[in-house]
Amino acid sequence: MRFNRILLSTSLVVVALVIQVSVLSRLHLPGAVPDLLLLTVLGLAMVYGHVGGALIGFGAGLLADLAPPADHAAGRYALVLCVIGYLAGLVKPESGQVKSATGSMAVVVAAALGSTLLYAGVGALVGDTAARHVGLVSLLITAALYDLLLAPFVVPGIMALARRAENDPLADTGSASRKATDISSGWLSSGTGLRVGGQRGALGGLRTKARTRTTRVGRIKGVKRL
Repeated sequence: MRFNRILLSTSLVVVALVIQVSVLSRLHLPGAVPDLLLLTVLGLAMVYGHVGGALIGFGAGLLADLAPPADHAAGRYALVLCVIGYLAGLVKPESGQVKSATGSMAVVVAAALGSTLLYAGVGALVGDTAARHVGLVSLLITAALYDLLLAPFVVPGIMALARRAENDPLADTGSASRKATDISSGWLSSGTGLRVGGQRGALGGLRTKARTRTTRVGRIKGVKRL
C-alpha cells in the first residue's frame, strides 16, 4: 500500500472508531449498534480491492478490539472485518466507481448480516453466548437496517476520498518528472557518446590530412632542391 493510502485509511478508521464509541454506542438503540467502522472498511475496500480491504479491515478490527470499552477477546473483530474487507474488495469495479446505488446497498446489507453472523460464530467458539441472550434474529435485522440507513451518508464520501487520494495529481507529476529525467539523462548520455565519437573521428581525420599535406610539401621541396 502506498503512503497516501495508509494515511487516508488510518485517519478515516480512527475518526470512525471515535464517533462509534463516543456517539453511536451511547444512543442505546434497540438491537445492534450502527457500525460506522464497518461502513468505512467497505468504502475503502470497494476502491482499493480485496488485498487493501483485508489489510484495512484487520487493522480497523484490531483497533476496535483494543479500544475501550471493548469487552471481548482481542482479535475477534479483527478477523471479522478482515474477512468482510476481503470479500467487499472482490466486488470492486474496474473503474473504481460503483455504477449503481443498488449494488453498493446490497454489499452493505450483505456485509452487515455477514459480520453479525461471523462475530456471533466466533463468539460461540470462544464461549461468548451474549448473542443468544439478545436474540440473533433481532441483531441481524437491526444491524442491516441501521447500516443501510447510515450507508448513503458514509460510503459514497469515503469512496470519493479514496479515489481522490488514489489519483493524486502531485504523485503522477512526480512520477512523470522522474521518468522524464531518466529519459533525458539517457538521451544526454547517448548524445554525449556520439559527440565524443564524432569529435574523435574529426580529430583523426584532421591529423591524417595534416600528415598528408606535410608529406606532399616535403616531396615538393625535395623536387625543387634537385
